Amino acid sequence: MAEDDGLLGRVKRKLVDSKEKWAREGRLLTALGGKGARTRLPPGQRPVKNWPVLDLGVQPDIDLERWELVVDGLVENKLSWNWADWRNLPHTRMVTDIHCVTAWSRYDNRWDGVPARHILDLTRPLPEAKHILFHGLDGYTTNLPLAAFADPDVIFADGWEGEPITPHHGGPVRVVVPQRYFWKSAKWICRLEFLAEDKPGFWEVRGYHNAGDPWREERYG
Repeated sequence: MAEDDGLLGRVKRKLVDSKEKWAREGRLLTALGGKGARTRLPPGQRPVKNWPVLDLGVQPDIDLERWELVVDGLVENKLSWNWADWRNLPHTRMVTDIHCVTAWSRYDNRWDGVPARHILDLTRPLPEAKHILFHGLDGYTTNLPLAAFADPDVIFADGWEGEPITPHHGGPVRVVVPQRYFWKSAKWICRLEFLAEDKPGFWEVRGYHNAGDPWREERYG
């Protein structure tokens, strides 16, 4: 966990401790994960109308003039975009639900941004690339199999409900991975790293499930 030392030095330690305690105790688990027909609301979740703000108590100060998103690792084309370049990429709108491990779900979120599949088309991962690691400007990381990243509803979102995503919700750009718990949707994204081997991120090494499928109720590992 050495690479997290800088982030851990700045986060609210009490918050991290409480989340690790949840994992040890299996808090919120219903034992219904993966059983029966898949419904819109995963087991143990409740729908909300608002969008709760959850982070580690660290919100980076981002200057759009200096913002950059880098894609590197096992790809044919290592690319980077500044803000002007990013805004010129083809954008689309997706409507998806989101599901937080803290048991809330929000339906029908309208996202504007660049689909993950477009990033894949541009960078062309090498055959040995099987996993990815998201890096946030706050030092946060989280992992995902490449196959899950390629889902058609994964988006690098810079807009929500017709407006730019605010900094406290991860703007200017955050990842949205609707088929996983929301901790997999990294805020303040600055780097996408393609890897041959899986590399668990901040919460995954602290007791949270490596996959994070809400319908299987993969809250903790």
